[in-house]
Amino acid sequence: MDVLLMSTATTSMSPRLGRLAARVLTFLVLGIAALAITAPFLWIFRGALSGSDAELYRLPPTFDAGTLTVRNFGRVTEQVPYFRFFLNSIIVSTVVTAAQLITCSTAAYAFARLRFRGKGVLFALVIGSLMIPIQVTIVPLFLVMSKLGLTNTLWALILPGIFSAFGIFLLRQHFLGLPRGLEEAAKIDGAGQFRTFARIILPLSGPSIATLGILCFTYWWNDLLLPLVMISDTDRQTLPVGLVLLAGRFSTGSLGTIAAGITMAIVPVLVVFLAAQRYIVQSIASSGLKL
Repeated sequence: MDVLLMSTATTSMSPRLGRLAARVLTFLVLGIAALAITAPFLWIFRGALSGSDAELYRLPPTFDAGTLTVRNFGRVTEQVPYFRFFLNSIIVSTVVTAAQLITCSTAAYAFARLRFRGKGVLFALVIGSLMIPIQVTIVPLFLVMSKLGLTNTLWALILPGIFSAFGIFLLRQHFLGLPRGLEEAAKIDGAGQFRTFARIILPLSGPSIATLGILCFTYWWNDLLLPLVMISDTDRQTLPVGLVLLAGRFSTGSLGTIAAGITMAIVPVLVVFLAAQRYIVQSIASSGLKL
């Protein structure tokens, strides 16, 4: 009898030990991955506070608190008009994000909830545009902006970004998951398409819209190619170009100063991302995307 009880207890404990071991292994793997991801950022932050560039070449990296300094941040503003670059990036990223939230949400609603001839073909063309990299269209885009007289202005950076095929796809996937009974109830109450969209669909789509806003803002905040091609005046450049200017023409700039500039550039985006990361996870899970 005792042997039978011990055998039963051992059998019941085996699944628990297996689940515990799986959980420990999962946390261990995720911890190593998180360390690998955050290590470059920690190195940049350490470089921004280093008193000498020689410290950045040491292997393994050192984190001696006695050599920390904030002088590199002052050197950034001395070498380039950093705050002007920062303002230009804020203007471009904010305007493009606001425009995409409007255009993508309305187009996605039309593709997801409305019926019209040629909808499938049009949506296929929109999705097909995702396969065309911007490097292919950058020369025609520059010629168009040149004909319009918009080169060397922030409009040359804003106008190409007001439409996003990825944003339409993301929001369309979310709209397809909403029950159609909500629209039918609104139609019975006398609401039109626009009122249904504005008063019912949008309030239920907060996580997806917030996710698109964060992804759009981050992309245009970090964009380097378009400002390099469209803008020639230094005062109208954006932050990524300013970081390149910190490196110097032959990459002879101070590593500590460059790291300080990078730190000042990524902190705002990092704060926004950490504050709204739950919206990204919720939206990706509801849309069925795999990243």
